[in-house]
Amino acid sequence: MNDASSDQTAAKKPVLPDAQTVTSVKHWTDQLFSFRVTRPKSLRFRSGEFVMIGLMGDNGKPLLRAYSIASPSWDDELEFYSIKVPDGPLTSKLQHIEPGDQIILRPKPVGTLVHDALLPGKRLWFFATGTGFAPFASLLRDPDTYEKYDEIIMTHTCRNVAELAYGQELIDGLHDDPLIGEMVAGKLRYYPTTTREQSAKMGRITTLLNDGTVFDDLGIDPIAPETDRAMVCGSLGFNKDLKDILEGFGLTEGSNSEPGQFVVEKAFVG
Repeated sequence: MNDASSDQTAAKKPVLPDAQTVTSVKHWTDQLFSFRVTRPKSLRFRSGEFVMIGLMGDNGKPLLRAYSIASPSWDDELEFYSIKVPDGPLTSKLQHIEPGDQIILRPKPVGTLVHDALLPGKRLWFFATGTGFAPFASLLRDPDTYEKYDEIIMTHTCRNVAELAYGQELIDGLHDDPLIGEMVAGKLRYYPTTTREQSAKMGRITTLLNDGTVFDDLGIDPIAPETDRAMVCGSLGFNKDLKDILEGFGLTEGSNSEPGQFVVEKAFVG
């Protein structure tokens, strides 16, 4: 009798495949949120990589999308940063998760925004729009980033000031980070811009690169293949524009199998 009751209870609460438990959720705007989940003990990844995560769909099948891991490779938990799409098959549901809920996580990390895909250099650029900041949130908290480069420039372009909050808070906290705080000092430059709402720096980073404004603002020499390396993560259009701009500066695209002078992430969330 007890066994039967246990079986019925188990049947009412099916365990998700590759399930991980949500530990915290933070809503940054009505369109952006971040969340943390437990990390599978067997999961090993390089900062900057992404995994497939999701929920069960209405048809009983897993609904998965590629999400960059926003936490560094040494973190005990996994962090993700997401947009809320009202009619998005996954994000329309994912935005309502709460601590204690479960999500599906396929522990097979991949991606091109990793240090191994770049040739050695002196200055590293991170180019992000919107939630494309996520992989850089991982890399900015990785000691390797500061050991490999003399200078790191994090650019983040959003429509409104509020959309910069996730990145701004992370950047502000790096200097007090017990692991990398001393390494960050004097190496990291942060260059946020907005395209719609008035802010300290207006304009698309693509425009500011093409007209040289970013170099004048930071008081640095233009991008050069001898010294500069770059990683790009944003919309399809943004990625293509940055690829063209970086190639115009003489940089060549790299990959895990053939390292180069810049890399572009090709996974998208929807």
